[in-house]
Amino acid sequence: MIKTADEIKAIRESCSIVAGVLSYIEKFLKPGITTLEVDNLVEEYIISKGAYPAFKGYKVHKNTFPASSCISVNEEVVHGIPGSRKLLEGDIVSIDVGVKKNNFMGMGLKHLQ
Repeated sequence: MIKTADEIKAIRESCSIVAGVLSYIEKFLKPGITTLEVDNLVEEYIISKGAYPAFKGYKVHKNTFPASSCISVNEEVVHGIPGSRKLLEGDIVSIDVGVKKNNFMGMGLKHLQ
């Protein structure tokens, strides 16, 4: 399917918000912060841009994803659900974010240490 110039612009805007939140969140990834606190910051950022966290409420069969991002630490492969786990010095953190705005999606993943 070929997208119109306006559709491409909308997709680019969603992707720009993803890039922005992944850059923004880096400064908060310090020992002691929980993955749920990180997720809350991700959600606040996305909403502040007039968008919606695409993962939140996503349903697969009877399961609904409860968070705005997937945060995986060290041994967790992908799609970690944010919670009470506190980050430690030296942790490798993967943050996967999806953004929906104007009915178009942008998604991205970043690995940080």
